[in-house]
Amino acid sequence: MRTLLWLLVGVLLYTTVAMALKSRGVLPSALRVSGPVLTVHTKRGRAFLDRMAAPRRLWRAWGNFGVGIALVIMVGSFFGVLFAAVSAITDPGAVGGITRPQDALVIPGVNQFLPWAAAVDILVGLLVGLVVHEGGHGLLCRVENIEIESMGVALLAFIPLGAFVQPDEKSQQSADRGGKTRMFAAGVTNNFLVAALSFGLLFLVVASLVTVVPGVAVGGALPGSAAENAGIERGDVITSVDGQPVANETEFEAALADADREVTVGRADGGNVTVERSLIVTRAVVDAPLETGTEVRAVDGETVHTGSGFEAAVEGAETVELDTDEGTVEFPVGVFVSSVPQDGPLAAAGAPDTPMLIHSVDGEPTPTPEALSDALAERSAGDTVEVVAYHGDGTDPWNGERRSYEVTLEANDRTGGGFLGVAGIQGGTSGLVVDDFGIDPYPAEQYLTLLGGGEWDDPLSTFVSRLFAALVLPFASNVQPGISYNFAGFNGAIAAFYSVSGPVGAGVVFGLANVLFWTGWVNINLGLFNCIPSYPLDGGHILRSCVEATLARLPIDPDPTVAAAVTAAISATMILGLLGRLFLPGLLA
Repeated sequence: MRTLLWLLVGVLLYTTVAMALKSRGVLPSALRVSGPVLTVHTKRGRAFLDRMAAPRRLWRAWGNFGVGIALVIMVGSFFGVLFAAVSAITDPGAVGGITRPQDALVIPGVNQFLPWAAAVDILVGLLVGLVVHEGGHGLLCRVENIEIESMGVALLAFIPLGAFVQPDEKSQQSADRGGKTRMFAAGVTNNFLVAALSFGLLFLVVASLVTVVPGVAVGGALPGSAAENAGIERGDVITSVDGQPVANETEFEAALADADREVTVGRADGGNVTVERSLIVTRAVVDAPLETGTEVRAVDGETVHTGSGFEAAVEGAETVELDTDEGTVEFPVGVFVSSVPQDGPLAAAGAPDTPMLIHSVDGEPTPTPEALSDALAERSAGDTVEVVAYHGDGTDPWNGERRSYEVTLEANDRTGGGFLGVAGIQGGTSGLVVDDFGIDPYPAEQYLTLLGGGEWDDPLSTFVSRLFAALVLPFASNVQPGISYNFAGFNGAIAAFYSVSGPVGAGVVFGLANVLFWTGWVNINLGLFNCIPSYPLDGGHILRSCVEATLARLPIDPDPTVAAAVTAAISATMILGLLGRLFLPGLLA
């Protein structure tokens, strides 16, 4: 919020100075000020567009292709926004993705998903997107013989807001409906083309030149953890444990399980560090008996320092007593589930829809989600099992009663085993996740695969799937459980997790990859945004043309006021849906 406040102060100061200069008449005619918005007008470039417009048949075919794409996206965006707005009203707490109004702005530092480290790359992508978008409008204007009054760029104070092509009003009105529709669709079509080319080049560069450094990429050290105390930090790559090489997270965890409390880990930069492990709670559900950051020192009087020691201490126990740095606490052992759907087998056996701890299935302890999955995988549909659970009438299962249910399992189509019917299963034991080392690994290998690495069995489908995946990388932590980091590009400490092959230096390759990624990402979002069927966006103009074309085919005299009313109603619905999606979750949650 402080960044946004300073931004608003700067805009206000800029507006004051600009309006003062305008009132004194000292601004050149090419500069026009309207509040905080500055537009720069020019007539240069019209001859170049005339030459480019020579193959008219080609450009009209391109325009028709763009109209088809725009219509599909317009319909999808309309119903998508309506669905999101309804969800924000009915269940505001469950709405993910953009949860703050300022996150709708493509401004690094203000938008939480767009970091300052990528500001230059985002600006390049934005400028490219604006030029090709408005260039498409200008080109199709000349293809359809629509005169251009001026061209230029618009800025919100010192922030690039958009480029524009200003057609001559009379010339535009005299053009046929199809020509105007193709002109309005040309901008978004160009944005999508640039996005496809940018991501295609990005995938090619990454696949041929970039590889992941062997080891465990450290995205960060957990507060109060053994790793933080030992000086391990973001950007480190752990390559060995007590002299044993580790190439990935699985090998690292296996090496730690066999190691003593005190371990020496090697890092890619050549520096070794000794870590004295201690067990801390790294994640806890709401109202859990322990909070995040609590150190666990003993289980039922037995001293524990490692995760494997904790698992051994709670194995088979129904309740445990933990000694921590905050005191002693006792609670049942089991898998925490937040709800019991009333159409499932467990609910049919009489279990209420309240949070509970599933302690065992047919006498087999289930201290973790993995143990519960294994126990159910060994059963089949129609099996009757005894499920022991702890829960009360409210939200505190740790102090609840022990209850037993005779449950007839249903079929689990995914695993082939039995289906119990619980939801909101949380990781760890009794809603607590503990860690004896304390690093948060960065998904370097996973992100590299999404950006072009790995196998390309079917090039077309692989390209499309990775294109969609790349679009959500800047807010990956909001859509993918278990991932703590959004992808901001190959910059800063993140670059240490990757290596570059070939004659070109790592800085050049990473810089090119960053520009390609953000150019593709910004352009596809510009295209999608401009397809929203609402004025003054391109989608609003295309909507008006489509409504007029539909009314013209009806056996009635076409009335321009009816077309305007229908267009306005759809636009208003879209705007209200967008505002509801942005503001209602915060007001109603």
